Amino acid sequence: MQSVTAPSPGAGAGAAATRPFEPLAGAHRLAATIALALAAFMNILDLTIANVSVPTIAGAMGVSATQGTWIVTSYAVSEAIMLPLTGWFAARLGQRRMFMAATFAFTAASLVCAVSLNFPMLLAARVLQGAVGAAMIPLAQAMLLAIYPPSKRGLAMGIFAMTTVAAPIIGPLAGGWITDHLSWHWIFLVNLPVGALCLGLVWSLLGQYESTRRHAPVDLAGMALLALGVGSLQILLDKGNELNWFGSTLIIALAAVASIALVVFVVWTLTSRYPVVDLRLFTRRNFTVGVVCLALASVAFFGTNVVVPLWLQTHMGYTAEWAGRTMAFGGLLAIVLGPVIGANIHRLDARAVATFGLAMFALFAFLSSRFPPDVDFWTLATTRLIMGVGLSCLFLPLTTIYLSGLTAEQTASAAGLANFMRNIGSSFGTSIMTSLWAHRTTQYSVQLAENVANHHPAATTYLDKLGQIGMSPAAALAYVQNVVIATQASLLATNAVLLLSAALMLGLIALVWVARPPFSAGGMKTASP
Repeated sequence: MQSVTAPSPGAGAGAAATRPFEPLAGAHRLAATIALALAAFMNILDLTIANVSVPTIAGAMGVSATQGTWIVTSYAVSEAIMLPLTGWFAARLGQRRMFMAATFAFTAASLVCAVSLNFPMLLAARVLQGAVGAAMIPLAQAMLLAIYPPSKRGLAMGIFAMTTVAAPIIGPLAGGWITDHLSWHWIFLVNLPVGALCLGLVWSLLGQYESTRRHAPVDLAGMALLALGVGSLQILLDKGNELNWFGSTLIIALAAVASIALVVFVVWTLTSRYPVVDLRLFTRRNFTVGVVCLALASVAFFGTNVVVPLWLQTHMGYTAEWAGRTMAFGGLLAIVLGPVIGANIHRLDARAVATFGLAMFALFAFLSSRFPPDVDFWTLATTRLIMGVGLSCLFLPLTTIYLSGLTAEQTASAAGLANFMRNIGSSFGTSIMTSLWAHRTTQYSVQLAENVANHHPAATTYLDKLGQIGMSPAAALAYVQNVVIATQASLLATNAVLLLSAALMLGLIALVWVARPPFSAGGMKTASP
């Protein structure tokens, strides 16, 4: 990176001008890594931690549960709009300045969320959180690579991948515990000390560094088209299942607006002299392969991560906290193995590592789809350890692939686009998988009820046993329909979602091998096969 002449506000800047990022050593690098990884973790956590608290917050604010879901939707929409713009803002302000401004604003918005007096105030604060926080993840990733020497950048990406995998798993657990034992306000207040620590460390350790700054003209038309298209798409995905998809006039209108705006945006951007998003990155084979795999893998990962706790809480009698504990097991090995895989990724073929990760996730999904109705907590939890192995060997090599061959100046734009595609994939996964789960639950309920009505031998035998313990025929039939059928149908629907996720992950293996070595991220290369 080239040096810039703007004076540094950092405490560590002794000279009159900032200088390019350079690798740090020892304790300084460790402290900077903690700061950047914590910022990314806090940002991702804030989306998932609020999910389980929506009913509580809605009740406290005096709104319906449906209105309460806008607490999540508003954050996701504003973040989705701003993520692709990360590279443009970083080029104008500098990566470190932009990161610090985003982190400060995100922390301040968290405080506003916690002290909100009414629902509109809370929604406005959540919109601000998503908008300013969007840049934190890709910029943390870009700066993390810059402060590590080329031979250790795999370790940097391993640490970063560990935080991005662990956060959506820990979020529901933390949210459930806070909601049950404290107050929903603490969901946002916990960001204050974390944000202050991140700002203090980055200010003191990286204040003397900055990336190249460019002052290209502002493409207002491109920004407006992006906001309109992405915003409409995100709302469509978040509200589609709730509004019965294309049975709703609103969903049809959002689909039309999103399609037209995004097509016009792509044409405009590719012909603009000063585009706000560098779509030409998709002309690079490895970037396209890595990002498409990342988006589709997110469909399977986030889809199952939403459906399974939903099934546990609605049909298996789990509280939000215990469902979170079950899900948290999936992050244990991912946290441990992430840095280990990262430290050795330069010795391996990234495609082979990703293939192993995809296969392990598919194995986890297949095994989980064969659970009996009375499956116990430890069977559910320990099976998720297999998923943890898969995740630790999946997102890291995909990051290595899509960053391969890019310059340091392209990293922020590439990371912003990649995280945008990951977010869209997670939104698609959540919408599609929950919709599939709900429809299949209804379908299997009808099929099972028909068997009872047709005097299926197994159903007749079960009804007879209920009669023997004192139930009247009407009570026994009601029990079968309301308890047994509902439980069995939801289990079968959950199995269908898991098998679909397994098939999707296995299908991505062929796409991963379309990428071509060498794989690098700012000078780090992995061995050719």
